[in-house]
Parts: sequence; C-alpha cells; structure tokens
Amino acid sequence: MASPSPKSARFFVALLPPQPVQDAVTAIKQEIEQRFSSRAALKSPPHITLQPPFNWSLERLDELQHHLHRFAHQQQPIPIVLEGFSAFPPRVIYIDVHQTAALMAVQPALIAHLETHCGLREGYRTGSDHRLAPWPFTPHVTVGFRDLAPAAFHQAWAEFEHRPFSAEFEVPTLTLLRHDGQVWQIFSELPLSASKA
Repeated sequence: MASPSPKSARFFVALLPPQPVQDAVTAIKQEIEQRFSSRAALKSPPHITLQPPFNWSLERLDELQHHLHRFAHQQQPIPIVLEGFSAFPPRVIYIDVHQTAALMAVQPALIAHLETHCGLREGYRTGSDHRLAPWPFTPHVTVGFRDLAPAAFHQAWAEFEHRPFSAEFEVPTLTLLRHDGQVWQIFSELPLSASKA
C-alpha cells in the first residue's frame, strides 16, 4: 500500500470505550504483546471501528468534520456490551461486542452518510452482481492481530477462548482517529447529541 502524500492523511471513525475499559483492554493488548509477540493492536486506542481507514485530503478536513458533526448530531449515545473473546482465525483475537439494534443501525447509517456526502467508498465492496454493498459489520475490539503469527494465534486463542471479560457502557461520542505515521491518535470527538424521543 502506498503511503499517503503529505497533503492527505489516514483516518477512521470509531466508538471508544470509557477510560477504565480502555485501560483494561490495553492491559490485555500488552499481555498479548509480551507473551505472544504481537504489538500491532497497541497502535490504536481500544475501539469499535465504524468507518474503516481511508485517505483524506488535509485541505478538505473541515468538510469531513462538518459531515461527521451533522451525522453525530442526529444520533443518540450508543449502549455497548462487551462479553468474552472471539477470533478471526488465523491472526485476529478480539473482545466480542453484542450486536445491539442501536449499534447495528449506526454503522451502516454512517457508511451511507459518508459515501453520500464525502464520496467515501472504503465501507463498501463490489458484490457478485457488480453492485456496491456494505462490508459485513462484525463489531469487535481487537486485542491481537496482523503481526500475530499463526502458531502464536493458536496458543493465545487456547487461553483467551474461555477467558471471561465483560463491560457495559454508553458511548456519548463518535471519534475520528488520524494516523501520525506510527500510531493512531484521537483527532476529534463529536458528541452523539440527538434527543431521546
């Protein structure tokens, strides 16, 4: 993958847990780094990805922020339930996220909003009928991936498959993260501010 030019940067949009949950998840990421030599998951704060990474012109940042703010203003805070671990073999271990109605509705709505207003297509794939369709959404919080070797994955998964983990919380903001060349950093947080009916 080519590096973005200095006139653009990599971004993604996510939901971040509250700090105590982030701390607990980061401790798990650090354990996986120390015991299974996988540090890639430490390059971002614990999160649930809603809009996958995309390149964006720095000259158009205000436009992106505007459309994200408009979207967030129409959404209510999102209840999240984390429970147990799951995997995308042979390289990814994650904390499972319950597929609540609110979460499963906000992700495709965001993808569609950013495609319509910003022209982003990173949340879509071309189907067998050659039409664009959203990527399937499996909400998760990654704790080990990419640089987790297959043998280490199997060893780690044998331990994490039945390890308990649970947390419940409400996410009050949509978070835009930017890659600084080394790690993902929080760039902005947009309040989910629609009033409850």
